[in-house]
Amino acid sequence: MKEKALPSIRATAELAKLGADIAVARKRRRFTQQRLADGAGVNVATIRRLERGDAGVSLGVLAMVLLTLGESGRLEVLLDAAKDDIGLVLGINELPQRVRSKGRGKAQPRLPQAHGGSREPEAF
Repeated sequence: MKEKALPSIRATAELAKLGADIAVARKRRRFTQQRLADGAGVNVATIRRLERGDAGVSLGVLAMVLLTLGESGRLEVLLDAAKDDIGLVLGINELPQRVRSKGRGKAQPRLPQAHGGSREPEAF
């Protein structure tokens, strides 16, 4: 199967580092490639491709490998929207300069009601 080249040298380098990191994590846990493959439900050739940084390995395989290594939470924080600095800045830049009410008159803000509903406060 021919491996597709990624258009970005940086993406290729990052996948190679991810693959190398997975190989180190596997070895630290004293897992063979076969044991990792069995845990992830794939064959050994797929684990070898993943550890080489092959871009053709599916995200599902990566998720199962991380789960097998005991690192299941890693994917969910990969590009967490709350920590996406560029996305947050872009979102702030798209906010309107002014916010106007939709009616002709001035909109009155609604104040939260006390426990007694719409009654006036009692005088002491």
